[in-house]
Amino acid sequence: MTNKKVTRVVKIQVRAGEANPANVGKDLGPLGINIMEFCKGFNAETQDRRGHVIPAVITVFEDRSFTFVVKMPTTASLLKQAAGIEKGSARVGSQQAAAITREQLREVARTKLPDLNTTDLDQAEKIIAGTARSMGITIKD
Repeated sequence: MTNKKVTRVVKIQVRAGEANPANVGKDLGPLGINIMEFCKGFNAETQDRRGHVIPAVITVFEDRSFTFVVKMPTTASLLKQAAGIEKGSARVGSQQAAAITREQLREVARTKLPDLNTTDLDQAEKIIAGTARSMGITIKD
């Protein structure tokens, strides 16, 4: 493999298995890469995680070829699934969206651990709990 020169690195978030030119075109079109090729690859790789929003990091080379890496689902996406809700609270602080158990919080933290800047599960739980609070999700003990 020859060393190609990287021109851009772009991060996008798309629902798993639902990438199409309509929802990624505005982000990827200006880069000049083959959008359908990205959509097919992304959808194939995320098919088993439908319902989650998945971040992808796309590296674009000067010859307009590209590679991408799929990350874990977003924390918000995992919390919404655990709580069984469509979206967080519109008025955080005065209106609760839902509640999750400590065990559900621990499970989300375990799933998200590789993407967090800690290797300590207790610290990861605190990070995830902060996101839950900002979405109006309470944690029951």
